[in-house]
Amino acid sequence: MEIHKCGKKEIASSGAFYDRVVIWLDNHINYPKWIYGVYPSETSVREMTASGSQYICLDDGRIMGAFVLNADPQGNYQNGNWSESLPDGEYMVLHAMAVAPELNGQGLGSEIIRFCAEKAKNEGYKALRADVVPDNYPAKGIFTKNGFTYAGDADLERGLEDIPVFSLFELNL
Repeated sequence: MEIHKCGKKEIASSGAFYDRVVIWLDNHINYPKWIYGVYPSETSVREMTASGSQYICLDDGRIMGAFVLNADPQGNYQNGNWSESLPDGEYMVLHAMAVAPELNGQGLGSEIIRFCAEKAKNEGYKALRADVVPDNYPAKGIFTKNGFTYAGDADLERGLEDIPVFSLFELNL
C-alpha cells in the first residue's frame, strides 16, 4: 500500500472513491453522517488537495483509502477536555478517514493512523487529534485500538444541527 498526497490528476478519482464509500454507508449504517456529493466529495477533495492536506492510499493504482491531515481543527478544539492544553498549530488533526468497504477490518485504518502519527511527530507536532460523530462506534474503536485516548464530547461550534457535539480523541506524541 502506498500513501501519498493527492495530486491534481487524482482529484476526480478521489472524489469518486469518497462517493463510493458514502453510498456504501448509506446502504448500511452511515456512522459518520456523511452526505453524498456534499462531504466528503470531489469539491472537498479539490479544496484539501489545493491546501496540501488530502492524502490517498493506493494499491496497484486503485484508491483504497483517503484522509485529510492538517493542523486545522475545523472548529473550536479549545472546548475539548484534552490531557494537554495545546494551542492550535501544535497538533495535527486527522479528518475524513475512509477505507474501501471491502477492506474494512483488514488493517488499513490502523496503517493510516500510524502514517499520520509518524508524520505529525516528524514535523514537530505534539499530538494527533480527531473528532467523530458520537455514535460512530467503528471510528471510536479504531482510534482507541491505536493508542488514542478519549477527550470527551464537545460542541466544536461548527453549526451542524444534526451533530451538535463530537467525540474527541488524542494521541500525544
